[in-house]
Amino acid sequence: MAYPHLLAPLDLGFTQLKNRVLMGSMHTGLEEEKNGFDKLAQFYKERAEGGVGMIVTGGVAPNFRGRLTPGACQLSFPWQVAKHRKMTDVVHQAGAKICLQILHSGRYGYHPFSVSASDIKSPISPFKPRAMSLRQIKKTVKDYAASALLARKAGYDGVEVMGSEGYLINQFICTHSNQRQDEYGGSLENRCRFALDIINAIRAKVGTEFIIIFRLSMLDLIEKGSTWDEVVQLAKWLEEAGVTIINTGIGWHEARIPTIVTSVPRAAFAWVTEKLKKEVSIPLIATNRINTPDIAENIIASGQADMVSMARPFLAEPQFVNKAANNEAHLINTCIGCNQACLDHTFSLKRATCLVNPRACYETELNFGQTPRPKRIAVMGAGPAGMAFSVYAAKRGHDVVLYEAKSEVGGQFNFARQVPGKEEFDETIRYFLNQIELANVDLRLNTRLTPDIIEKEQFDEVVIAAGVIPRALDLPGFDDAKVVNYQQVLNKEVEIGNKVALIGAGGIGFDMAHYLAEQHSSTIDPQQWYKQWGIDTQYQHAGGLMPAEQHQPEREITLMQRKSSKMGKGLGKTSGWVHRSVLKQHQVNMLTGVSYIKFDEQGLHIEIEGKPQLLEVDNVVLCAGQESNREWVDAMQKTGLPVHLIGGVDVAAELDAKRAIRQGAILASEI
Repeated sequence: MAYPHLLAPLDLGFTQLKNRVLMGSMHTGLEEEKNGFDKLAQFYKERAEGGVGMIVTGGVAPNFRGRLTPGACQLSFPWQVAKHRKMTDVVHQAGAKICLQILHSGRYGYHPFSVSASDIKSPISPFKPRAMSLRQIKKTVKDYAASALLARKAGYDGVEVMGSEGYLINQFICTHSNQRQDEYGGSLENRCRFALDIINAIRAKVGTEFIIIFRLSMLDLIEKGSTWDEVVQLAKWLEEAGVTIINTGIGWHEARIPTIVTSVPRAAFAWVTEKLKKEVSIPLIATNRINTPDIAENIIASGQADMVSMARPFLAEPQFVNKAANNEAHLINTCIGCNQACLDHTFSLKRATCLVNPRACYETELNFGQTPRPKRIAVMGAGPAGMAFSVYAAKRGHDVVLYEAKSEVGGQFNFARQVPGKEEFDETIRYFLNQIELANVDLRLNTRLTPDIIEKEQFDEVVIAAGVIPRALDLPGFDDAKVVNYQQVLNKEVEIGNKVALIGAGGIGFDMAHYLAEQHSSTIDPQQWYKQWGIDTQYQHAGGLMPAEQHQPEREITLMQRKSSKMGKGLGKTSGWVHRSVLKQHQVNMLTGVSYIKFDEQGLHIEIEGKPQLLEVDNVVLCAGQESNREWVDAMQKTGLPVHLIGGVDVAAELDAKRAIRQGAILASEI
């Protein structure tokens, strides 16, 4: 049997889970859309049919003040039950279980009605919360219990109580945000009272045969966070109070340590779940950056946890469990942890989806049914857009020939995957290569598509996905051999010296700076990564924090931009701060408001606020954007066939694989 530990059932006494795989909580944005619960039902249905053992929904508030935003989802009234039953019914029909996550935002609430243990403002919300009165605390406990009872009436198999990531319950637990002097502040027993009151109230309402998961913050990663002894004590109290399963929570949202982005090593926090397993007897769930069945199997087999939680991997691949069970792990569309279409969308109040799977959360809108009129289609360029279109179009029944002038597929992904922390991009290329073979796409490498080939092969339509080329700057001295573009560096066509200036501070500029600064990726060396970020795996310090290891830079790097705005402003909403932190760790010098004058034997001449400066550098690397590679567009259009442009050849903005793959998928669904 493939993955025998991961796919083994888990007995909870009063019920059994068919395997050890939990689809973790994700807020999709569908919760607030018109007819959103119909779309959510299809979203969960496909994951349940894909073999997952249990699903936890996105966070739902137990009352108005607990909402993340004023219009966010809440379960407090009987009339709300019916829309939730749409989801529970289809999940049960597919053989899986589903739990409602109850989440009170506390001081993370993005509205003026937020409350917390104390009136201490969060650094990630503009609103200062009010300290909860004893009456409000008692009422909120009742609201949690009432919400859990409504969840049971809606057909949920249980609830997950969100007690981590810095939300309200976590705010009571830690002195970081709890400065109360009454029975809910001060001692650990008092600070944990709110959490335990909630669990006791829920259990009293729903009875014994109902799953209660508690998401316990095992590693706060903030100053004045919980000590290890405090984590253990609360876990034991939760077990005594009747919690069925404890799920692992890692880091507060305000913590300045990455916990889920792609540069975090796989299963980087399973060690803390393993540490707690020695202290309690109820099942524990490991989480964060678990994205392959091999990693998940090893966690269960080695005794680090009883279950694994994967959230974003189920955005990327609904059939994750079935493919693992069928020994088809190589066919899984692996989550690359980029955050670009999921968390970045969520925190921008957009519908979540997935960069590598544009159907995610669009299951009722983006589909690839068999075409009634099969066509013979030529595709130029096997980057993300070209591969996505080719696979989806071929699955619809079109005869697709994919031409790539280079010897390998991947396009810009082949550059991205060389950057430290972006090794996961290998997985997307592997996935598409397998899908190209399965869909019978005729892949022709080392072959440039030309009008002569189009005429000879008798195509019906042409899709151009030729990508982008680096933008050159026409300045004095920029034709010197020491002035190169980012592609030349990543292709290893040039030797780069110890003093480097980078022109352009978008995503490419940041990636280039990281590539030149970090010779050995810490992402594939977890022990080095823990030291780099100051994570105390011995847990001798509160919050699991210790001083980060200081890095001695191997190169002197200066990153520059013309704009005077904040450096890296256009980076991902949930990952940009990580990229900025990494460059600071490597002591990269960042300059804004720069005018570029010339390059000569002295170095790069620039001006900042009208004042001339000389950067004595060995090389200048151009990361100043891209231009659409339209060299062959006119010739293709002269063939008289319908020609479609997708990806970078259509719009050469900052490199955008999310848009490229989605655009390819949409065209394939319509052509």
